[in-house]
Amino acid sequence: EDIDRIEVITGPGATLWGANAVNGVINVITRSAKETTGKLMVAMLGDNERSTALRLGSEIGSGAVRFYGKYSEFDHTERADGSRVPDEWRRAQIGFRADWDSDAGRFTFQGDAYDGRSEHRGFVGGIEFPEVSVSGANVLGRWRRTLREGSELQLQLYFDHSERADRLFYEPSANIADIELQHAIRGAKHSLVWGGGYRYGRDEVDPGIATVFVPSKRSLDWFNLFVQDEIEAHENVDVTLGLKLEHNDYTGTEYLPSMRIAREAAQGHFVWGSLSRAVRAPARYDRDVRFPGEPPYLVVGGPNFESEVAKVAELGYRARLFDAASYSIIGFIHRWDRLRSGTAIPVEFENKIEGDVYGFEATIDYQPLPWWLVSAGATFLEEDLRLKAGSTDPTGVDNPTLRNDPEYHWLLRSSFDLPRDVELDLRLFRVGALPQPVVPAYTELDVRLAWHASANLELSLVGRNLLHDAHPEYGDPLPRSEIERNVYGQVRWRF
Repeated sequence: EDIDRIEVITGPGATLWGANAVNGVINVITRSAKETTGKLMVAMLGDNERSTALRLGSEIGSGAVRFYGKYSEFDHTERADGSRVPDEWRRAQIGFRADWDSDAGRFTFQGDAYDGRSEHRGFVGGIEFPEVSVSGANVLGRWRRTLREGSELQLQLYFDHSERADRLFYEPSANIADIELQHAIRGAKHSLVWGGGYRYGRDEVDPGIATVFVPSKRSLDWFNLFVQDEIEAHENVDVTLGLKLEHNDYTGTEYLPSMRIAREAAQGHFVWGSLSRAVRAPARYDRDVRFPGEPPYLVVGGPNFESEVAKVAELGYRARLFDAASYSIIGFIHRWDRLRSGTAIPVEFENKIEGDVYGFEATIDYQPLPWWLVSAGATFLEEDLRLKAGSTDPTGVDNPTLRNDPEYHWLLRSSFDLPRDVELDLRLFRVGALPQPVVPAYTELDVRLAWHASANLELSLVGRNLLHDAHPEYGDPLPRSEIERNVYGQVRWRF
């Protein structure tokens, strides 16, 4: 209810977002507290889940503040044979946000805290597998100021604490502190943004039955500097150049450049192309994991594990056919190097997978009538990954890292604003099969019917995955759970 918009950035976003922004970025932007004053209650009851949420917002002086609380419960899932999977889950979360203006600038201060627990998972071979619990809290402060020449300065500080208790696998506790400074300068022909940041992380991972991390404690530092300039090179041509330098304790300094050229070929018709380099930097798992929890180990992290590298080229076309219709087509190729692989037992992680991932995606939006909106999209993907010379990975082409994505998926969405303040949304989609481990392709349908009973009250009925009782989406056939049909009702009341 507090989300303003969701920005989906396809392709690498490493120049602005840093390492690990390899395949795209989803940026969730929440509303200012000034936009969420008043009281809101949302309650949902379904055959597989239940939740309730309350939000209180109020103006205070030159600003506003909101508080919220939410509680959710999720029932256990089942396997294909109908047997029960002990993965029932419940979660509670509270939080706040304050926004205010002063002569010094615009300020935001917000925070969240959460706690979640699974059910008791029973006994296997006389060993107890208790519940899994997660908890954490975070705070964020942001200051923005518009300077005299029209540029904007932003300073953001962030702290996050998280814990997970899982006796079977491992039990991490982590603290992360982050600071970022950004300066945006907009001129007649240039739109320049530059800045830098520092992040400090410290964690402790207690061993589980199956997994241990060596060392159990580690502190890590990340530094970054970035610059990006959007240049109006010609009346109908824009060029965007960017570079980010990011330093981490595992692999040193990574360089993340990007270049994008866009041209308006005709009114409402745009063609663009881009080149970029992105990396997935090593994590604790890549370097420090050991399996099982005690020697002799069968799997160990690679002490020399490097960053996985993607060199990406994209070509796109976007056009508005007329006022009611627009479409876009994007082709891409990712040239990968140093993807994670293993060795002969004991397996040690190394970087000996390379190859290309390529394909295209297309979307279209059409509004035939003021009260009817239709949109469709499809993605097609081919993977040509292979083990590099010198690899001793015994799984070879059966390595689950290789070609374990659906070759296609598509969706068709139709939204209606019907008489008497009724809304109807239909979403039909299909996802292609997974090859390793094998997961069949599936087609499903989601439906939402909502009635605005008054300006402050909305009643809705939602059905998800309506075409089948259940279907698998991932995992090996024997232990995997299936995603079940789910129907729920929801009440949204502003007061």
